[in-house]
Amino acid sequence: MQNAKLGNYLHLHFIVFIWGFTAVLGALITMDAIPLVWYRMFLATVFIFLFVVLTKKRWKFSRKTILGFFFAGFVIALHWLTFFGAIKASNVSIALSVMSTGAFFTAILEPIYYKRKVIWYEVLFGLIVIAGLYIIFRAEGSYVEGIVLALISAFLSAVFSVVNGKFAEQYDASVISLYELFFGVVCISVYLLFSNGFTTDFFTVSTTDWIYLFILASACTAYAFIASIHVMKWLSPYTVMLTINLEPVYGIVLALLILKDSEYMQPQFYYGALLIVATVVANGIIKTRRQRKRGTTSSI
Repeated sequence: MQNAKLGNYLHLHFIVFIWGFTAVLGALITMDAIPLVWYRMFLATVFIFLFVVLTKKRWKFSRKTILGFFFAGFVIALHWLTFFGAIKASNVSIALSVMSTGAFFTAILEPIYYKRKVIWYEVLFGLIVIAGLYIIFRAEGSYVEGIVLALISAFLSAVFSVVNGKFAEQYDASVISLYELFFGVVCISVYLLFSNGFTTDFFTVSTTDWIYLFILASACTAYAFIASIHVMKWLSPYTVMLTINLEPVYGIVLALLILKDSEYMQPQFYYGALLIVATVVANGIIKTRRQRKRGTTSSI
């Protein structure tokens, strides 16, 4: 049992490492954000569809549930468009640092969506995060567009996680992902059809980009999603939460190693980024301890 837990703990770190690498791939892929996200979601839909068919998952639901999946798919498509748009407009370090604010957008949205009381320390941590963002703005004012896009992406990720929370309690994670990714592709395809975006250039993809897209869709999307659900059965929410919060750290370190000069920021940027990440971790620790006192093991 102990060996199984250690193996799954190392597996979780590998998954988070892969998620951190996602942003680096977004910077390496030469195409714009819209075709990048379309190809990612399309390929990931194919991979997860094969998994669902081979494992014989149930994937027929009511019309109301399908509409819910459609909305979530629309949101996740916008989230990825703004996320990769932020990387293209700035760099990986800025996008990942600002994306860490998603936990606090969730803290604002959860009381509204689930009709619970606002927690005082979440408000306090939210103010500290704003201070971290202010430091980043002051240090890297030339990347305003990227910072704003990353903030929008963080908000959309919070909307997605809140909406998806109820689905995850009722349905298989891989099937949810299949529907949401498929509808995300549909939404982007409709936009491309009306904007005449399906041009020859859209379908002209270099060999290098195809390789990066394959890794992005298979390892960083389909595999990482399914594997993360598996390891959560073996590890405590506390361990999972702390490890996932390392994603921006892994991503920034990878970006510095792979992308080099384009990722070097002023020292003040790292102060602001560290303040945001540290606050996110502290928020998760407090939440987990409060849940343990209440005798619950639900994940954060």
